[in-house]
Amino acid sequence: MNNAILGTTLGGRYRLDARIGHGGMSTVYRAFDTVLERQVAIKLMHREIASDSDQLERFRREARAVAQLNHPHIVTVIDAGEWDARNEDGPGGIQAGAGGTPYIVLEHVAGETLKDLIRRDAPLDVPTALAYGIEIARALGAAHTQEIVHRDVKPQNVLLGEEGGAKITDFGIARTLSEVGLTMDGRVLGTTDYVSPEQALGQAVTGQSDVYSLGVVLYEMLTGSVPYKGESPVAVAMMHVREEVPDVQLSRPEVSAATAVVVERATAKDLRRRYPDMASMIADMEEALAIETARSGQATGEATAVLRTLHSPARRLLPWRVRHPARWAISLALLAAIVAVAIVAAARHTHSGTGVAPDVHSGAGTTPVVLAQKAASSYNPFGTGPEHAEDVASVVDGDLNTSWSTEHYINGNLGKPGLGVSLDAAPGVAARSIEIQTPTPGFTAAIYASTGLTSGSSSGAGQSLTALGWTALAPARTIGAHTTIAIDSSGLVYRYYLVWLTRLPPGQETSEISEVTLFR
Repeated sequence: MNNAILGTTLGGRYRLDARIGHGGMSTVYRAFDTVLERQVAIKLMHREIASDSDQLERFRREARAVAQLNHPHIVTVIDAGEWDARNEDGPGGIQAGAGGTPYIVLEHVAGETLKDLIRRDAPLDVPTALAYGIEIARALGAAHTQEIVHRDVKPQNVLLGEEGGAKITDFGIARTLSEVGLTMDGRVLGTTDYVSPEQALGQAVTGQSDVYSLGVVLYEMLTGSVPYKGESPVAVAMMHVREEVPDVQLSRPEVSAATAVVVERATAKDLRRRYPDMASMIADMEEALAIETARSGQATGEATAVLRTLHSPARRLLPWRVRHPARWAISLALLAAIVAVAIVAAARHTHSGTGVAPDVHSGAGTTPVVLAQKAASSYNPFGTGPEHAEDVASVVDGDLNTSWSTEHYINGNLGKPGLGVSLDAAPGVAARSIEIQTPTPGFTAAIYASTGLTSGSSSGAGQSLTALGWTALAPARTIGAHTTIAIDSSGLVYRYYLVWLTRLPPGQETSEISEVTLFR
């Protein structure tokens, strides 16, 4: 298709006025709906590939998929049809096998793409980036409830209206979770700058893949660049599979820990550590937005609009500062209270846990490190998988009545080098000691640390922890009911700390840990 068809009326109704976009499968035109007298967008499939049955079905599927969605942040499908060049002013209508060129009629969003904005203004203001992230996530979440996965989330597919607000478009490679036969395993679809690890490997794709891609988009909005650069799209895709997304705070130190945790968890390679759905990611982004706005003391544009939709305690307080800047400037004490409320609200979802356990003995000159609620992980690289992963959060919940337990081992024989509990102290800390509380004293444990967590595998039975990237900080010793272990980190900052059990208590088949506390 080219500009020669400008002025053509499709379906006896839509006059093509200007070409506004072009892709591998279709060209997008600004058009005029002569019946309702309004501007629309027409996505017209390339005639030369319309004969490809798979591509044709993908195009038709986009119309069917998006037509099911009704959301303020999704570009609305208005109509669909097929254009017959032999009767360009005649009626359209979807005619299977009619030999026409399919088109989709969409609402016209006057403005620019998020990619255009990033290229011009990046890095974006942090509250603005979070606000756009929330809007995109809400749209994708609505699609996921209809079992539709976008599969190509990128800033080029996010339109920004002239009056603000993000709208996601181009569901061209979307597919329902119940659908088979198209984009099967082994075929990688999507832009590799934002592709999820599982999609890059041709594995099953779910809503968590859109979570990952949105996490990359958020990283780009905050830093001004995508996380990986490679010599080819395949090289970039493999970096998504093998390399951790860089810490956003390294490129943008002023970003709060709450925001950094959102990016980190959204882009986790391990699906067990990644947000399970858009709703959980939205909750954390909303709280991070409240924190970022409280820190800056103001919100403008899209951040203001999103703040007005929140329902948390932070939401009820923050817009007061937005609407009445003179008043908050007068009352510094009230501003401090607002910040405190926002941070406490965010703590429920992001970076801090529920507090330090009672009877914790902070040594002279040390302070406890408050960890995230989901900072603890069961670590079993030489076994068959995590042990009692559903209970491991108990070791950082501040409650001595809850605990994590190993599996049962006959005669107390582990049959492997060990197992343990790792703590994520993101973004990192130079710990000076670690305190362990247990209702089953007598087991033996060592302390290790690492800058990057590796899951290991049962195939690594002959390996050591050091081969997996861990650094020994304290040798194995017998753990009492309440034991504090000095750590020799030489002032180095580590992100992960590991309590590594090497032997169970004599005569027992399990060990339990009720609380682990790091000190800096």
